[in-house]
Amino acid sequence: MSWGTELWDQFDNLEKHTQWGIDILEKYIKFVKERTEIELSYAKQLRNLSKKYQPKKNSKEEEEYRYTACKAFLSTLNEMNDYAGQHEVVSENLTSQILAGLARYVQELKQERKSHFHDGRKAQQHIETCWKQLESSKRRFERDCKEADRAQQYFEKMDADINVTKADVEKARQQAQVRHQMAEDSKADYSSILQKFNHEQREYYHTHIPNIFQKIQEMEERRIVRLGESMKTYAEVDRQVIPIIGKCLDGIVKAAECIDEKTDSQLVIEAYKSGFEPPGDIEFEDYTQPMKRTVSENSLSNSRGEGKAELKFGGKPKGKLWPFIKKNKLMSLLTSPHQPPPPPPASASPSAVPNGPQSPKQQKEPLSHRFNEFMTSKPKIHCFRSLKRGGAAPEDFSNLPPEQRRKKLQQKVDELNKEIQKEMDQREAITKMKDVYLKNPQMGDPASLDHKLTEVIQNIDKLRLEAQKFEAWLAEVEGRLPARGEQRRQSGLYDAQPAPAVNNCAQARESSPDGSYTEEQSQESEVKVLATDFDDEFDDEEPLPAIGTCKALYTFDGQNEGTISVVEGETLYVIEEDKGDGWTRIRRNEDEEGYVPTSYVEVYLDKNAKGAKTYI
Repeated sequence: MSWGTELWDQFDNLEKHTQWGIDILEKYIKFVKERTEIELSYAKQLRNLSKKYQPKKNSKEEEEYRYTACKAFLSTLNEMNDYAGQHEVVSENLTSQILAGLARYVQELKQERKSHFHDGRKAQQHIETCWKQLESSKRRFERDCKEADRAQQYFEKMDADINVTKADVEKARQQAQVRHQMAEDSKADYSSILQKFNHEQREYYHTHIPNIFQKIQEMEERRIVRLGESMKTYAEVDRQVIPIIGKCLDGIVKAAECIDEKTDSQLVIEAYKSGFEPPGDIEFEDYTQPMKRTVSENSLSNSRGEGKAELKFGGKPKGKLWPFIKKNKLMSLLTSPHQPPPPPPASASPSAVPNGPQSPKQQKEPLSHRFNEFMTSKPKIHCFRSLKRGGAAPEDFSNLPPEQRRKKLQQKVDELNKEIQKEMDQREAITKMKDVYLKNPQMGDPASLDHKLTEVIQNIDKLRLEAQKFEAWLAEVEGRLPARGEQRRQSGLYDAQPAPAVNNCAQARESSPDGSYTEEQSQESEVKVLATDFDDEFDDEEPLPAIGTCKALYTFDGQNEGTISVVEGETLYVIEEDKGDGWTRIRRNEDEEGYVPTSYVEVYLDKNAKGAKTYI
């Protein structure tokens, strides 16, 4: 199978085919080049993606990556970074092993093809020239033969004519001989040229063209082989990185298998455990005996620690709930009127509307005495507002719950110990350097290190004092934690001193002859002071949302603490419905809210409001 023998007459088609083969090779080169660009772009995007989701240093995200699930995600990001590196390797290998070699080969192929077809065209031109010479000699021989034949016929005509002179006959004979000689010469020349052409033609079709076409065939076959080898290399480049990519994927699987939900749950406990115990049961408050009611233990005036030794129903001291109650809930405990609401007036006349039963005035304790008693009995409370606002925390972390405080203190102690160890290593290095200077004075002055050594020693002393301070706080916290159950009920925020205030409050209630509840001025002062204090502590809380509206049926002059005055026909917002005590909590604007008797207003609750009931 040879192009020279089989395709001896397909010069033009072979020229087109070989050009098509070069175009295919260039197309493959372009394909590989675009693949390398895609690999580089993909690797870059993977790296950017991995970098985007990496935790930022010294941020809250970095703390979150202690959980096993987050650690697995971090390992996945790192493995994806390595995965991107393998795509970069693929791009580099494709460029070096395929693109560079094929680009040079295409240039060489173009030059070789050009040379072969140049030789083919040269041979074609030579055989065409020989053919033209043959045709020219043939036409000349034909013309000379015709001329000789005509000259011979003219001579014979002249020789037969008796009227023609002998000289004319001789001239015609000589002319015929000349023409015959020219025809013989043309014949010899034509025969020679014909033999030469036949020789050149045999050489062209049996030697030159087959050789040229054979070279073109070999060139084309080399091109096909080179293209196949490049495709094998293309696949091999990918196959080389498959084991490493497999390791990356195995790393992701291994990281996923290391996820432990129990460990993460334990870390959540360690991160957020406060060390407090759940609050105790709420004591029953008996409202069936108005003369002998006691203030609810949820109110601030009766929540002070150990003054609850004589509890009704023999209940044990309960946990403190009020530090975690919303501001509005707390204020409702402070200012809600604990007396029965006045009945609606018999007539619509505003003058007939009672303002509630009034207790007869009694002899009261001096306000200054009650105020001083309250101030001396109220221990200092850490400001919860600073916690919510992210303000500067106390150095001993006393604003935190016990368990979180212990963790922070332990962390601080560990940091100080690391700094102390670093300073001690530095002191040891300076001491060794000083010894070297003492043994070899030419290396340096030992006295030049004294200042630095003194500074390091002072730093060590400061750090040790700091560490001792935090270790003392840590020992104090760790000493409290084992017995935190009983301490949490009675420690914390108030001590046992407010008991007299509770007794005075109860005496003041029992002294009312008609069984009504009239606040003493001292008790009002206490509640107002407390309310003011906790307003300051909880002033960031959002107000309670309105659950409906109400219309005042009668005029009510709210004179008692926690009540609000309304005018007949006035429309206000309801923020807390009647809990069964006959009072409804309403709001006029953001600053004015309080309680009014439920019978004095007509309530329209919003069905979509949270906690609202539907009345038919």
